[in-house]
Amino acid sequence: MENLKDRIKQDGQVLPGNVLKVNSFLNHQIDSDLMYEIGQEFAKRFDNEKITRILTVESSGIAPALMVGLALHVPVVFARKQKSAILNGEVYSSKVYSYTKQVENIVGIDKKFLQADDQVLIIDDFMANGEAVKGLVEIVNQAQAKVVGVGIVIEKAFQNGGQALRQAGLRVESLAQIASFTDNQVHFLGEE
Repeated sequence: MENLKDRIKQDGQVLPGNVLKVNSFLNHQIDSDLMYEIGQEFAKRFDNEKITRILTVESSGIAPALMVGLALHVPVVFARKQKSAILNGEVYSSKVYSYTKQVENIVGIDKKFLQADDQVLIIDDFMANGEAVKGLVEIVNQAQAKVVGVGIVIEKAFQNGGQALRQAGLRVESLAQIASFTDNQVHFLGEE
């Protein structure tokens, strides 16, 4: 996805602690045209799977997940980070550590939105150590459903999340894989 990489290079800001700020187009202000392209690209990459549900975690994963759900014509479910008054029934839940925010959250979804016969595609905006995805996989496993793949908009390939998930047998498709933040610049895998 060259458009995505161009936006990361143009508008992304490298912050201390290996954090990439992309709030001008991905996770605060959302570039809807770019998000549409992201949804189409994930739909194309996973077109050989019979997907019945898209799963993400609130809040930054919702926009790309919704675009994938629109492209595939399947419902999108997002795990809530805090207990909600409307989630008063039984829930599937997991602990998720946020690399960017340095906090642990318990995320959960109402059991009625994830069934044992679901074929689930997990979508998220960023992956560093893979904690959010691991938590969502745990929720899918609790429901005895199947994870058919994981779509990540931006993967920090220099951190261990993607490698660990791939070694665990998960199909992970990342639209932009960052090799390093050398000299406060974003460098993608495969760049000369």
